[in-house]
Amino acid sequence: MKIIDLIYLSVENFRSRKQRIIFTILGVSIGIGAILFLVSLGFGLQKNLLEQITTAESLLTLDITPVEEEAISLTPDSLKTISKFPEVEKISPQAVLQGQTMFKELTSEITLNIVEPDWFQLTGNLTSSGRIFNKEDKGKVIVNSTIIELFNLKPEEILGKKFKIIFFNQENKALKDKKINYEKEFEVIGLFQEEDVSPQAYLKLDDLQELTIEKFQFAKAKIKTSKEIQSAREKLISMGFLVSALSDTIDQANKVFKIIQIILGIFGVVALIVAAIGLINTMTITLLERVKEIGIMRAIGASPHDIKWFFLGESTITGFLGGIGGIAIGFIASKIFNWILNILANTLGGDQVNLFAYPFWFIIFIIILSTCVGFIAGFWPAHRASKLNPLDALRYK
Repeated sequence: MKIIDLIYLSVENFRSRKQRIIFTILGVSIGIGAILFLVSLGFGLQKNLLEQITTAESLLTLDITPVEEEAISLTPDSLKTISKFPEVEKISPQAVLQGQTMFKELTSEITLNIVEPDWFQLTGNLTSSGRIFNKEDKGKVIVNSTIIELFNLKPEEILGKKFKIIFFNQENKALKDKKINYEKEFEVIGLFQEEDVSPQAYLKLDDLQELTIEKFQFAKAKIKTSKEIQSAREKLISMGFLVSALSDTIDQANKVFKIIQIILGIFGVVALIVAAIGLINTMTITLLERVKEIGIMRAIGASPHDIKWFFLGESTITGFLGGIGGIAIGFIASKIFNWILNILANTLGGDQVNLFAYPFWFIIFIIILSTCVGFIAGFWPAHRASKLNPLDALRYK
């Protein structure tokens, strides 16, 4: 029997038993939809988290910290030595100073992070409002959300405001000159959304040439390729520095999310198994209803192999249609869930977010899975049908 004939007979059977077939396909669709909904939620959570904490450059960045400040320090000389490593593309230091910020008549203690413009790309940190530094900026500052709370400002109001920042050198061990105080006015160009942290400000190293920084608390080294990360790490450790990488954290996070996706997928598979049992039941009933038809087909020349593939084709098509329907159900359900969640977020003053992600390969996998489930579910009824004796089938009532 030709494949086109098998498809034609299967479709004709669908037409004669519309209601039963529709409910069977719906059962498979719900199982597939549950898998798509739950696993795409896992993919979406992973995607949202990684987008917030990483940039392409940050995955190739090593974080360098002195083990003991007195034993070995990140000085301009040691930074120059590190920058000459063949694996290192660029290095961006960070000095942490203490000072005060003044806005109108209000004053607050503040932690001052002195960085290069490329420091933000290397850390993976991006502003929630405004922008990060560029090389041409002069007299600019980026602050965190704690500052706007202290000065009773809204995020959209902070941009463009000018703050006076005062450095108290006697409290800053990183500075060479401990005798004089220094103050300067800066314009806010960006805002970091940080919760439950002290007031923080980020300033460009070039803007503070009057202050000689002789020790840095941290540094980030951009490595040329991922294959060279381990070699560079070993060299830095041999110099006495503590070295970590965001890529290590990302790898661990990905492992955790894979476990979450598997667990969520298992819940969906349970629903799919129930749907598969329903499909087996439907195909078994179809077998009993069509015993005489099978006998006639065998009498006019159909082989047991043809009968077997006739039933397998019907169940496989049912599984395939269930997969297509499941994708539609899962997609619609996830959109409705995300829409309701964003309404609640807006009501509570939060940001809108898309919690679901649908990798193309996973959509294809879902369709193949449902088709395979249909094939497997129809195998036992198809085997029984192929073993029927033609004479017994014709006499069946």
